[in-house]
Formats: sequence, structure tokens, C-alpha cells
Amino acid sequence: MGYKILLVDDEPDILEFVGFNLEREGFEVHTASNGLEAIEKAREIIPHLVLLDVMMPEMDGMQTCKHLREMPELPHTIIVFLSARGEDESQLLGFDIGADDYITKPIHPKLLVSRIKAILKRAESVHDEERAEGAMESSSGSNDVIGIDTERFVVIKNGQELLLPRKEFQLMCLLYSKPHKVFSREEIYSSIWGSEVIVGDRTIDVHIRKLRTKIGEEHIVTIKGVGYKFQ
Repeated sequence: MGYKILLVDDEPDILEFVGFNLEREGFEVHTASNGLEAIEKAREIIPHLVLLDVMMPEMDGMQTCKHLREMPELPHTIIVFLSARGEDESQLLGFDIGADDYITKPIHPKLLVSRIKAILKRAESVHDEERAEGAMESSSGSNDVIGIDTERFVVIKNGQELLLPRKEFQLMCLLYSKPHKVFSREEIYSSIWGSEVIVGDRTIDVHIRKLRTKIGEEHIVTIKGVGYKFQ
């Protein structure tokens, strides 16, 4: 599959060097030099993956990521930060606003390409599993009817479609796949973020909180010291 990658960085040398290495591996590469340009380009090409710097003029990477996650045209676009800012706070903020991964500079080009391939492969595997569960599933709550359309990546609550950011949708699918089963934090991390991504407890709590505000507090239950379940 010819994946489209949008590379966003304000340094021309980075755009040229990283873009060259990605194109050599068969990726279709598009570039943008700031966040505003990235948003317009993303709307135009609908990339499979956005590789995003943090420190940029016009609009920084964090703001750009947030805007991309709110775009209905990009329900399952992967967003990966590629930044020299490697401190934990920056990475945690990136995950909290919807990033799928965070890669720190400097990084060897072969390793970068390998990481990107692994991220795309993991995402494709998740999609295959979701599609295998069926195009439409439904479940009844105490007062709500909640369903998941895995073909269109939407959650349906009482007939109303909810467009969720990628990670929230994946988390919803996981919990929804086995109602009343308690998923441990370790299971959630492994299924949603993958073993090579380090995230903290606050990251999963933020995603759970956002899900509850959208589908209803009563549907996601916290089992203290263990994890979460859907009912």
C-alpha cells in the first residue's frame, strides 16, 4: 500500500533529508513548513500519517496536532511527533492531545523509517481486527443505545454519530468488544499504544475522562487498582 506521509518541519534541511529517506522506502511524501500550512495540506491530501515537529512558527506542533484531531476529514490519520524536545512533560502533553507516538531527534534515518513502518503496521492490524468484528455492533445501556460502526470509525449514541479522536475510538472499541470484562491498564497500554510507547497513568485517565463526557459516565466503570470495564 502506498502510504501518504505529511512531513511538517520549519527546517528545510529536515524536510529534504527525512523526505528523501521516506521516499526511498516507497512512501508518498508531502511537506509543510508550519502548522497552518500543515492543516491545509492535510485537508487536501488526507495523509495516512503526519510526522510533526513541535517548535514551529505560525502555529506550533501541539496546537497543530489538536487542530488535526478535530478535523472530521481525518478520523484515523496517525500523528507522530518528531522533535528535539524529549522531556517527559512534552511527550505526555503530546499524547494527551491525541498523538499516536513521539520520536525524539536526533535519530538515525534507518531507525526512523523502521519506527514509522512499525507504527503503520500496528495501526493496520488494529483496523483489520476491528473490521473483523463486523461493520456494525450495538449494545444497550440503562438509558442509552450505543453502537460502533467500525467501517466509518464512528460511535453511535441514541442514533447520533460521534466522531472521536483516534485513540479514544480505539479505547472505546477495546472496552466495547467485551462488555463487563475488566481490562487492566497493562492490557489497554499494550492494545492501544503498543509495547514500544511509554505512557503514564495520566494519559489513560485523560482518555477515559474524555470518553465518559461523550458517551455517558455510567458506561465506563473504574475498578480501583485494576482497570476499566464497559457496561
